[in-house]
Amino acid sequence: MKTILNVIWLVLSGFWLFLGYLAAGVLLCITVIGIPFGIASFRIGVYALWPFGYTTIEDRDAGAPSCVGNVLWLILAGWWLALAHIVTGIALCLTIIGIPFGIANFKLIPVSLLPLGREIVPTDQPFAGR
Repeated sequence: MKTILNVIWLVLSGFWLFLGYLAAGVLLCITVIGIPFGIASFRIGVYALWPFGYTTIEDRDAGAPSCVGNVLWLILAGWWLALAHIVTGIALCLTIIGIPFGIANFKLIPVSLLPLGREIVPTDQPFAGR
């Protein structure tokens, strides 16, 4: 079932969201300081490309650098990507078939705003990263 949902997601919004994360990652990797943010963007872009069957959990060992990084991420790229999830989620919720995919978009907003200090794990292993 999750494969069918992922294929429909890919067609409706996943590919375009992935391109947004890819563009943000490339722009952030231009500078040496932005490379960790670019890697986070690529990681979450893959998650946005194929989200069903995966979830995010907090990394308890992330520490203060992750917090500072999240503030910088929020300013540099996070709010643009969250805005893309909001617009796509609203557009998908306009149809009955698109409502589950719109809700999935809304669930991706916290990850797009504050990605550092989070791990992406399969849903059958939500405690694997702890």
